[in-house]
Amino acid sequence: MTSTISTIQHWSDGAEHPGASGSWADVTNPATGRVTGRVALADERDARHVIAAAAAAAPAWARTSLARRTQVVFAFRELLNARRDELAAIITAEHGKVHSDALGEVARGQEVVEFACGISHLLKGGATAGASTGVDVHSRRAPVGVVGIISPFNFPAMVPMWFFPIAIAAGNAVVLKPSEKDPSAAIWLARLWQEAGLPDGVFNVLQGDKVAVDALLTSPEVGAISFVGSTPVAEYVYETASRHGKRVQALGGAKNHMVVLPDADLDLAADAAVSAGYGSAGERCMAISVVVAVDPVADDLVARIADRTRTLAIGDGGRAATGDGREVDMGPLVTRAHRDRVASFVEAGEREGAKLVVDGRTTAARGAEDGFWLGPTLFDGVTPDMSVYTEEIFGPVLSVVRVSSYEEAIALVNGNAYGNGTAVFTNDGGAARRFEEDVEVGMIGVNVPVPVPVAYYSFGGWKRSLFGDTHAHGVEGVHFFTRGKVVTTRWIDPANRPAGGLDLGFPRND
Repeated sequence: MTSTISTIQHWSDGAEHPGASGSWADVTNPATGRVTGRVALADERDARHVIAAAAAAAPAWARTSLARRTQVVFAFRELLNARRDELAAIITAEHGKVHSDALGEVARGQEVVEFACGISHLLKGGATAGASTGVDVHSRRAPVGVVGIISPFNFPAMVPMWFFPIAIAAGNAVVLKPSEKDPSAAIWLARLWQEAGLPDGVFNVLQGDKVAVDALLTSPEVGAISFVGSTPVAEYVYETASRHGKRVQALGGAKNHMVVLPDADLDLAADAAVSAGYGSAGERCMAISVVVAVDPVADDLVARIADRTRTLAIGDGGRAATGDGREVDMGPLVTRAHRDRVASFVEAGEREGAKLVVDGRTTAARGAEDGFWLGPTLFDGVTPDMSVYTEEIFGPVLSVVRVSSYEEAIALVNGNAYGNGTAVFTNDGGAARRFEEDVEVGMIGVNVPVPVPVAYYSFGGWKRSLFGDTHAHGVEGVHFFTRGKVVTTRWIDPANRPAGGLDLGFPRND
């Protein structure tokens, strides 16, 4: 049987083009292991071409009325809402997450689109009449110009939508560099923007690898960089782009802890640990990867998590249902290399002395034998010196660390290098409030395992989970994609003209 191999190209000036490099990379369906497409890899010439298209379009779009800009964003929202199933299917085919999870990704991204539809009141400035005699002062927000967005493979639609709706509504032009592992969603979004009435050149897609990234980081025509990915790359992006005079928000890695206190509802906690640990095969920066069980709940909690883990159906997320009519719960990992990397951590955990309660390497997946399968894996008795604890695995591996007290749990969370997300499960309001105050993490859930903020709050972590001062979306996102101007105005009243003459003293407010 033969299958069509798609060609995934760059997008600029309102059209696809293959670029000049002649370099391509394979795109695979993780559930089958088959190559389904070839994506162009930009060289420096391709990058200059795409960035130039954005730079050419940016001034006119910045001058476009705020009313017209928000109309286009709203039209994009309507089209996205009507055709979200199409986008979810593309995500499933290239990333591997199940269709319902892909729909959830689109929905969370759309929240930011909807936030951007109401951006007008966040772009208005302030005004003071008579700040000094005959002098008025007002402020305004101006777009940055060209914005580069470098997004990861795990959320090919949602993560770009954390940034580009706000950037575009604020009057900027965008160059999106998607992951080469699942690049088709970016082109689909580009076509949707065109259908919504966005002028050509305002939204562009630069396909590629590190060459494309470096071009965005160093181009004098790019004024801001938004990045999500691993901590080592986030640090590189921040340092390189900052050195080239850009403002940067670089969101890095995570090791998210879920603390379960002795008074918690253990059924609720076990459900949450399984959902947050294994959803999207653990390929989420907000996934729970460490359950911190405070004595004496560990034995009971581990048993409940294990029982639920063994019921999960693993298979091709693109199929409507398994043979028995049940939807699959978790799909494959994104590539064979990543699957093998995650499996190596399972092997390391065993060597280092952790108790392997559920071994995902033996999972029988409901899909093609050549898919990149690794089932949910559960470790107990993990200690902070083990690699399954210290490393960001980014796969369906859940580690249980046992501690004797609340204080020990807090010390464990705060002692970790990452500070992205955390959660506490308890029925004690006082303990929850204390946890909020004590924990040194950017996003906190109370009986909520994946505390991704709604769009009008900002997304971002602390410590080595964020490089730069600004979080994603919300009011912070609006400020990141705009710069302030303050205008001081003085109009002379001919009937009351002040005396002239030179005055070399520093201007005073009288």
